[in-house]
Amino acid sequence: MNNPLIKLLKSKIYTAIFLLVILLFTGVLGFKILSQLNWIDALYMTVITITTVGFGEVQPLDERSKIFTVILILTSIVIVGYAISVITEYILSKNNFEGLKQKKMQKKIDKLKDHIIICGYGRNGKQAAAKLLAYNKPYVIIERDKEIAEKFQSELVPFVIGNANEDEVLLQAGINRASALISALPNDADNLFVVLSSRQINNKLNIISRASQETSYKKLKLAGANNVILPDKIGGDHMASLVVVPGLLEFIDNLSIVGKSNINIEEISVEQLYDTSEIKTIRDLDLRKQTGCSIIGFKDANGEYVINPDASLKLIPNSKIIVLGRPEQIQKLNTLYNI
Repeated sequence: MNNPLIKLLKSKIYTAIFLLVILLFTGVLGFKILSQLNWIDALYMTVITITTVGFGEVQPLDERSKIFTVILILTSIVIVGYAISVITEYILSKNNFEGLKQKKMQKKIDKLKDHIIICGYGRNGKQAAAKLLAYNKPYVIIERDKEIAEKFQSELVPFVIGNANEDEVLLQAGINRASALISALPNDADNLFVVLSSRQINNKLNIISRASQETSYKKLKLAGANNVILPDKIGGDHMASLVVVPGLLEFIDNLSIVGKSNINIEEISVEQLYDTSEIKTIRDLDLRKQTGCSIIGFKDANGEYVINPDASLKLIPNSKIIVLGRPEQIQKLNTLYNI
């Protein structure tokens, strides 16, 4: 916990425990010396005196032992009372702090729109989050493991603790306002339930799901997933490609996003580049001369791709272009068009 109140109360608890140990040690030693009791009887007398349970003495006490017992009772009332108050305050403050923290997090999530929801913060979920962070895309993570979720506090990442299979948890993550959902749960059945629930709540949602088994691919597609990724298959293809075309794959790997300053490939909507009331071509746009970036792909309104499009290709509304460039060129492009 980074909360200063919780830290202060924790330090008070350590102090209270230290005082209780000193009190117990003093009582045992005092009864041992003053009343000549063995260690077990001395411990027994100390405990019944501190707790004031009212049991009888092991043996009659002399005047010195009675005075010591009175002092021990008065001291224990103060120390035990202090310990109980500190522990009670800590428990109440921790519960209140957790509740306030979750409410604050929920308010942050409620303000999000067109964000991405990541279900599961395992290996695939972490990689997806890192890439979205590189693109400065807002996202919310759904994770049912509270210990994992608590690690997000230092990262200031919006999260929802719960099972992504439940509609209430998805709604809490703002699925009705989200633009995409990544289901990265380790179990295919769980991913299937998430896809079904998500598609029913938001039929415009772009859903990407992870699958461990190839037999789950068609089921997830039928359930409503736009794309289904098989990490094991991709990994195998990647390793084989390192043997067949190692140079090409190394080049493609260099296009991967490591951080915001290293982005060298971007997908941009045509509407962000110019007023589409008058259709322009790639040549008219002259993106290479203005920014140094090259247009390597075109995606039309129907989702069809054109690789290495001609300069005469018309940039129609609701289409997108894929540009390639060095990080500084991509940065110049983003700055020029306020992307």
